[in-house]
Amino acid sequence: MASLAFSSANLAATNKFSSAIPARNGLISCRVNFKENGRLNTQILTNEQETMPNFLNLNQFERIPTKKDDNRLRIFSGTANPLLSEEVACYMGLDLGKIDIKRFADGEIYVQLRESVRGCDVYLVQPTCPPANENLMELLIMIDACRRASAKTITAVIPYFGYARADRKTQGRESIAAKLVANLITEAGADRVLACDLHSGQSMGYFDIPVDHVHGQPVILDYLASKTIKTDDLVVVSPDVGGVARARAFAKKLSDAPLAIVDKRRHGHNVAEVMNLIGDVKGKVAVMVDDMIDTAGTISKGAALLHHEGAREVYACCTHAVFSPPAIERLSSGLFQEVIITNTVPVSEKNYFPQLTVLSVANLLGESIWRVHDDYSGGYEHFSGLGID
Repeated sequence: MASLAFSSANLAATNKFSSAIPARNGLISCRVNFKENGRLNTQILTNEQETMPNFLNLNQFERIPTKKDDNRLRIFSGTANPLLSEEVACYMGLDLGKIDIKRFADGEIYVQLRESVRGCDVYLVQPTCPPANENLMELLIMIDACRRASAKTITAVIPYFGYARADRKTQGRESIAAKLVANLITEAGADRVLACDLHSGQSMGYFDIPVDHVHGQPVILDYLASKTIKTDDLVVVSPDVGGVARARAFAKKLSDAPLAIVDKRRHGHNVAEVMNLIGDVKGKVAVMVDDMIDTAGTISKGAALLHHEGAREVYACCTHAVFSPPAIERLSSGLFQEVIITNTVPVSEKNYFPQLTVLSVANLLGESIWRVHDDYSGGYEHFSGLGID
């Protein structure tokens, strides 16, 4: 039955109105007379007695097919890595959304969206790289701004997830900061997280919202494939026991290259001591694989051990180049033939050195956003080809 609403003023002005309900043999017209005493007098008329006005014809209320709005996907960038955000938007053929982000004199962060996101699927590109606290808080406020602007969905695209190393308790009375940060992002209003090379797989379980885990390995593998390194001369090295699974997956994609493991003993945070090497690297090209390089203590001591064991060349490959001092001095000391990283974390000009190669993950993230937005169109096999869990 059609539902029509009229105000008493309109009723008084027209003194009567008609409605219609469907019947088996057509339409039945219902005339309502508005009388001065306020009582309604209803008279039922058939189709033969009165013709329905056009604006009350039920066919007029049929849904008109609308063209899908291609502007429902919006990408906004924080201040942590704007160049990467620009590259992602360029790959997707979109413009970055307009947003104001500033800091007051006391350090408080202010965020305002400069365009409407009502009913849109919003993607916020913001790694929580150093300064981690500043960039994390900025991400939370961006999420809150989008939620209050009535965005349909909010996806936090976090190329580098800070606090991921604090993912378990190794000693008494320690915090699990990775879980705390996951809770903050969820409570701020994010509907989904797209992260790149988390420090450990269990970090995905800390979120109570869906997490798409993108691996940066395809980008590095493509680059290594372009180099003239014979498969028989290649060995993949894990700088510690915790990264064996990552190194094994990397070696499998390099024509099942042999695997070696550096055994170390850590006496404190950012302090590592190499003990011995498991595997054979003599006369071979060693490719050390890790998810991140912070102070480069682990990977540089591992490279020194590889040279001592007879490795011909040593390459360092990682996704996240945090490069806390004295990382640059250690990496540029001549231990490495090449240091291959991606741009999930921005590298300042002062931290460039001759052996450094920076690869872009913009295409990887852009393609991942498209496929997440399209609900994984293309099938699982094509999607997993990007290295996405």
